[in-house]
Amino acid sequence: PPIHDITTDTGDPPRFKALLSLRAKASNPAVYGGPGVAALQHAAYPDVKPIVLVIPPDGAFDKALAVARSLNWTIVRRNREEGIIEGIDRTIWFGFIDDIVIRVRPENGGSRVYIRSLSRVGVSDLGTNADRVRKFMKKLTDN
Repeated sequence: PPIHDITTDTGDPPRFKALLSLRAKASNPAVYGGPGVAALQHAAYPDVKPIVLVIPPDGAFDKALAVARSLNWTIVRRNREEGIIEGIDRTIWFGFIDDIVIRVRPENGGSRVYIRSLSRVGVSDLGTNADRVRKFMKKLTDN
């Protein structure tokens, strides 16, 4: 679909903070596109949902950070107290920069992990952000 912003939480997407200054010249805004974008995402990528882990938030944060690093994302900000990790990744073919934010929250003795991947340019990302989110989800839940 013609979207460039994929998140596991379309109702309350993780928000960028440190990356906002780096996005100053981006043609795509950091503000989530709302219900229309959410409907397109749910139709195209119904498997993109929050990840529930049976480990406490500190452990989930460490695991999420390790996965982000293993995917060779550049980590721009990490804040354990807020449960937020921000990073960037470049597309292979054209080197476009996409921004990523991960949010870890406690849930029933375990953790719920959310991720959002947003292109700085372009109307459609041809599935790049969904692929990135899916790779993160798979690696986070393996083991």
